[in-house]
Amino acid sequence: MKNIQDGVFPAVCPLDCPDTCGLLLHKKDGKLVKIEGNPEHPVTKGAICNKVRHAGEWTQHPDRLTQPLKRVGPKGEGAFVPISWDEAIAEIARKLRSVSEEFGSESILPYNFYGNMGFLSVEGMNRRFFNALGASRLELTICASAGNEGWKHTMGFKGGLNPEDTVNADLIIIWGANIVSTNMHQVVLAEQARKRGAKVIVIDVHRNRTAQWGDWFIQLHPGTDSALALGIMHILFRDKLVDEDFLVRYTFGHEELRQQAQMYPPQTVSDITGVPVDDLEQLARMYGEANVSYIRIGNGLQHHDNGGMNVRSISCLPALTGQWLKKGGGALKYNGAYNALNARALERPKLRPNPRARSINMNRLAQALEMTEQPVKALFVFCSNPVVVAPEADRVRAGMQREDLFTVVHELFMTDTAKYADIVLPSTASFENTDLYASYWHHYMQLQEPVLEAPGECKSNFELFSLLGRAMGFDEEAFSQSEDEMIREALDNPANPYLNGVTLERLQAERHVKLDLTARENFLDKLPTPSGKIELYSSTLKAEGLSPLPVYEPLKEGYDGVRRPRADDPYPLNFISPPNHNFLNGTFANVEKHQRMEKGPMLQIHPLDAEARSIRDGDRVKVYNARGEIVLKAVVTDKMLPGTAISQGLWWEGEDGPQRVNVLTPDRLSDMGRGATFFSTTIQVEKLKLEEQPETVVQES
Repeated sequence: MKNIQDGVFPAVCPLDCPDTCGLLLHKKDGKLVKIEGNPEHPVTKGAICNKVRHAGEWTQHPDRLTQPLKRVGPKGEGAFVPISWDEAIAEIARKLRSVSEEFGSESILPYNFYGNMGFLSVEGMNRRFFNALGASRLELTICASAGNEGWKHTMGFKGGLNPEDTVNADLIIIWGANIVSTNMHQVVLAEQARKRGAKVIVIDVHRNRTAQWGDWFIQLHPGTDSALALGIMHILFRDKLVDEDFLVRYTFGHEELRQQAQMYPPQTVSDITGVPVDDLEQLARMYGEANVSYIRIGNGLQHHDNGGMNVRSISCLPALTGQWLKKGGGALKYNGAYNALNARALERPKLRPNPRARSINMNRLAQALEMTEQPVKALFVFCSNPVVVAPEADRVRAGMQREDLFTVVHELFMTDTAKYADIVLPSTASFENTDLYASYWHHYMQLQEPVLEAPGECKSNFELFSLLGRAMGFDEEAFSQSEDEMIREALDNPANPYLNGVTLERLQAERHVKLDLTARENFLDKLPTPSGKIELYSSTLKAEGLSPLPVYEPLKEGYDGVRRPRADDPYPLNFISPPNHNFLNGTFANVEKHQRMEKGPMLQIHPLDAEARSIRDGDRVKVYNARGEIVLKAVVTDKMLPGTAISQGLWWEGEDGPQRVNVLTPDRLSDMGRGATFFSTTIQVEKLKLEEQPETVVQES
C-alpha cells in the first residue's frame, strides 16, 4: 500500500486510547491528505476525534527526525551532527558492551511506554533485545496498574463487560473519566442508551466536557472516591436495595462489607467528599433502583496514593445490586486481558541470562538516575518522553544531564528528552509500519500494514532492535524473524480462549476480527479469585498488609480526613493535571494546530482561592511546591471545588518559562500495583509581579 501513490487505505489509530479506531487514510501523490474514520469498523463506525483527524500534520510535520544524530554539545542544548545508521548501530553496540562489562548488564535501563500501542512496537523485538542483553527490567506502571490491581482483587480477571452491551443500561455512571475527550465511542453508546431513557451521571473532580454533557454532575474532592463508594454501599444496605440472593451465591465477604459500610453514614461521607448529603442519598437510590446499571471507571481516580482502593471500592458496587447477571450491567475499567497474546513467543524471556534481574519502577526514574550503588549507566528511551511525562521532572532532567550516562533516544521529533541523548535515532510513525493492535476497551483485534513511505532514514522499533540484536551477536533466529512471523506466534496462545479464530490471515482479509467471547458465558461460576467468587473481602489484600475490605484512606499530602487544610501547610491546594482535549499525554504537544486549539498551558483556580491570592483571570502565576515550580496563565473558574487547582495536558517546555506540570508531581507509589500518584499533589500559587506579567494587547475596534 505504501508504494501506491493515490487512493484510500485502511489503518488503525495507534494512540494510547481505549477506542483503537478503524481509520481510512487518503493519499494523493504519495502524501497523506486526509484521515477519516472507517465506517465498517463495528464499534467506532467512522467517528474519530480531532486529535487523529489532524494527525497528518503530526505524521508529516516538517520537524520529523530523518537521520541518526550524535551529540556534540552539552546535554540539553540540542547540538547534534548527522551520522549514518551503520555508525549509530556500531556505537550503541560498542557502548552497551562496554557498560555491561564494566558495571554489569543491569546498569542498562530501557525506558518506554505506549507512545505507539502496536504490539510489535512495544512488546516485541525490543523486549527480546533487552532480555538477551540482561538489562534491568522496567515496571510499566505509569498508567493503569493501580486500578487494574484494585479491580483484580475484586473480580479476579482484568476485564469487564462488553462495551457494546452498554446500550441496554438505564443508568450509566461515568466515574473519574473524561470520556468526551478520551473515550468518545463510549459517549456514542451512552447516547444510544439515553434515547431509550437512560440517565447519565458523571462523578468527577472537574466539571470537564464529560461533566457538562451528562445529565447530572456530582463533584467531589480529589482522592475521596472510595469514601463516596462506601457511602453508596451504606445506603444500599440500609435501605435494603441490595440483591441478597446474588450476594449469597456469587460473592465472598458480603456480611463483612455490610458491617464495614456502617462506618460511612451520609454525613461522614459528605464531610470527606464534599458531596451534599441529599445528593448522596439520591445517587444511591438511583443506583439501587435502576434495572440495568453500568459504571465506566476512569483512569484519573487511580492516580492517587489510594488509587487501587478507589477502583476496588467502586468495583464492588455492581455485585451489591446483582448487575453482572444483566446484559449491559456491571462495570468496566480495563478489557486488555481478553486479548492477551503469547508473551513467551513474542518477548522470548528465555533469552535472558539473568532471570532474576532487578526491576526499576518507571515512576521512579529520577531516583534510579540518582543511585550511587549499582548505578544506571545507560538509558535507552523509545515510545516515551520521560522528561515531560515522568514525575519529579526536574530531578529526571538533572539525572539525564549526567555526562557518565550513555543515553539513546528513538523518536519522531527532537523532544525535551531527546535533547539529553548521546545518540538520537529517527523513528517511523505507525502508518509506516506493520503492527498488530488490540483495544483495552472493545473486543476487536486489528492489523496495520504500511500505508506511507517513511521519511528519510527512519526505522521502526522492530527494525532497530533487530539490527541491534544481530550487531550484539544475539540469537540469530530471534532477531531475524519477520513481522508476519512474530504476529502469527503471538496470536497462537492456547491459554487465551478469547483468541480462538483470530489469525493473521483473517486480519489481512478482514482488517478487524472480533474476539471469541464464548468463554465469558457463565463467567460468574468460575471467577479466578481465591474463593472463586466476587471478593468483597480479599484475604490476598490482607496478606499484603492492606485492608481486605473497601476503606477510605486520606491522601498523604496536605489534608486530613475531612478535607480541612492544615493550618501550617505551605502548599494548601490540591493539584491535578488531567488530559486535555487535543493532546494524548505529550503526543501532539509540538503541533501548532493542536496548540492553538488548546490555547496554551493554564492553571484553573477557584474564585475563592484566586481572591485570597489577588489573582485575576489572565494573570501569570507561579505554581510551586518543594519539588519545583512552573509558570502558567490563570483561569479563574468554579469548575472544581475550592481548594483544588487544575492544569490540563502535558506541554513540552516553552519559551515563556517552565511549564512542565510533572515538575510538581511526586514519585510516591500507589497503594496497589506500584502505580503513579500524579494527582496526589499539593501546591501553592502566587501572582507574578507586575513587571513579570505579559503586556496587554489592545485590540482595535
